[in-house]
Amino acid sequence: MRIPKINVPKKYLKIAGWTFGVLAIILFATGAVAYSKREALLTKMVNRAVSKAQRDYGLKVRINEYGFRGLSTVHLSGVSVVPENRDTLSSISELTVSVKLFPLLFGNVKLSQVNLDKGSFSVVLKDSVTNLDFFLKRKKDSTEKKGKMDLSSLASNLLNQVLYKIPDDMDLRNFRFSLNDNDTASLDFLVSRATIDDGDLESTILVNGNAATWHANGALHPGRKKLNIMVFAEGRKVELPYLNNKLNARISFDTVQTELKDAGYSGGEFKISGSWAVKNLLINQQRIASNDIIVPNARLDAEVFVGENYLGLDSASTIYVDKASLHPFLQYTLTPNKVYEMKVRAEEQDAQAIFNALPVGMFESLGGLKVSGKLRYDMEFLLDTAEPDSVKFNSTLTPTNFKILKWGKVNLQKINSDFVYTPYEYGKKMRDIVIGPSNPNFTPLNEISPNFKNGVLTAEDPSFFSHKGFVQESIRKSIVVNFKEKKFVRGGSTISMQLVKNVYLSRQKTLARKVEEILIVWLIENNRLVSKSRMLEVYFNIMELGQNVYGIGEASRHYFGKRPADLTVGEGLFLTNIVPRPKIALYKFRGDGGLKDYLLPYFRFIGNIMARRGLTPVDTNGYGFYNVRLREGLRQYLAPDTATVDTTAFDEDGITMPVMMQDENKSLFDRLFGKPASQDTARKNPVVQDTVPKSKRELRLERREQRRREREQENPVTQ
Repeated sequence: MRIPKINVPKKYLKIAGWTFGVLAIILFATGAVAYSKREALLTKMVNRAVSKAQRDYGLKVRINEYGFRGLSTVHLSGVSVVPENRDTLSSISELTVSVKLFPLLFGNVKLSQVNLDKGSFSVVLKDSVTNLDFFLKRKKDSTEKKGKMDLSSLASNLLNQVLYKIPDDMDLRNFRFSLNDNDTASLDFLVSRATIDDGDLESTILVNGNAATWHANGALHPGRKKLNIMVFAEGRKVELPYLNNKLNARISFDTVQTELKDAGYSGGEFKISGSWAVKNLLINQQRIASNDIIVPNARLDAEVFVGENYLGLDSASTIYVDKASLHPFLQYTLTPNKVYEMKVRAEEQDAQAIFNALPVGMFESLGGLKVSGKLRYDMEFLLDTAEPDSVKFNSTLTPTNFKILKWGKVNLQKINSDFVYTPYEYGKKMRDIVIGPSNPNFTPLNEISPNFKNGVLTAEDPSFFSHKGFVQESIRKSIVVNFKEKKFVRGGSTISMQLVKNVYLSRQKTLARKVEEILIVWLIENNRLVSKSRMLEVYFNIMELGQNVYGIGEASRHYFGKRPADLTVGEGLFLTNIVPRPKIALYKFRGDGGLKDYLLPYFRFIGNIMARRGLTPVDTNGYGFYNVRLREGLRQYLAPDTATVDTTAFDEDGITMPVMMQDENKSLFDRLFGKPASQDTARKNPVVQDTVPKSKRELRLERREQRRREREQENPVTQ
């Protein structure tokens, strides 16, 4: 195709030429004037910045010398920043900075080159103040009204500011970062050399003197919004000593790699794509696990999104641990109500790959477990803080042709036959108890009074025979209660979980033990390794029901001098009542052996539920409350009726755990959560202070009673 020729009159060409010429002259003249006055302009800018720092933030900024070197390069020396009445924050001996001219025309300061020699940045914490407090200080003369905050714009601006400050070339020598936390923990990094050459980063960092040498190397291309940095140490793992000193946590790894792949707006959201990978991560913290947790290989491919009033992690993100993978979704909404949302989806994958991916040291009893088949996991959680009662929680682990081929360190079917149970109190081993007919106190399930069995099932786990180890509604309710109370006051454990905790796991209260407990319960219940009846039988024979009293056989003889089969409704409800806090059982009796009056509402509450279910006759007189009498031989150990006792002293972990109620009947939950108290509403046992120290005689009688119980165990009462 031939392009037609356009004839432009010569006079228009002359006008255009003169116009561009004049503009060029103006720009040149302006540049010449600016160049000739640049030192004065720089002085004015420096003075303005120093005054602003002092006025708005209480910072004393000092610059000994400054000036231009070349067209766009500024050199500064003797720079120091000292917050008012605080320790020196930063100092720089020599600093040279070059900026890119073209972005500067549009108000963006992008660095082209930075050279720094001998600098420091020190954070000092003393009591409740730091030398970073000025960040929180508001401008004294600010009358500007803040508009509605847009998180997406804020995230975009912050990321751009960081990227703009990464120079194309850099030479940094002897820059020290230090942290002193109330003289109890400290950290010292000396960057002996760090360079950026055409986007390639290399650095050498000395940690706490010469304790370790780190390197942070990689490729930096901020203009394309791409970063890739790897951190590693010479000849050893990278360790974080500050966490060890401050939080008693030891964390180390071989390498950590962080990558920014892309960032920008899409669909009204600011999105950041990146990844994070770690090799041979080691974590040791006593609240997490009692020993080292090791993750050989893990990676997160993250898709982060930030909206106007929310931020989160998209479900397109993937977490890889060894050969297993899952897709997390997280979202936190700030306004108008704070909303927390989390979803986890693990596509159906090889079951053995999942068990192989479990961190070493976190699941000791399952180490070496061999399985076949496939597993899929789905979890959903949603909490609107304005409507906590509407919380959503669902968690499902779905097997396909799943089989256990070989046990790990622990045979999960061991309780199907006789075994030895070893209880611990306050971390101390009490004694070995044989769970089987060779123990005279062992009681088969069919020889335990229905009054006790039905009482415990009603109060502790009504759906025990129908659920598979977990009651989602109970977990949901516990989330609601704990959120409202702002502390952990209610658990969601079933009898299955309590049994696994006591029989298979250590007594250490760690996060790892709780996760292991959940996994073992799932394995036992979903693979029918142990029948429900046997689980309940074992539970009744190992449960703590008093100080050094274990199992219903010991408890029924200890308190009432009778066999478990002969327990009345009232006696069964009393033993049910002490399940959550067995060590305070004797403090619930009056001096004459009867029960204290505050227990009557509990008897009516649980008794009414049992009656509605046809488990016991209706009794308007308290379901045997007035007929419960402590065995006469124990009454000598009762505290006087006028004495007040701090019952929390008998809680092993210092936390009072209420009886967990699980009931499909809505009226039960209505009574438990927020409804007005009525005559059949369970009341929390009062906690009072101990004003009566034990005498030598009382201590002597306690030792005598202990010896008597041991003789009873050797020669049990038969009736």
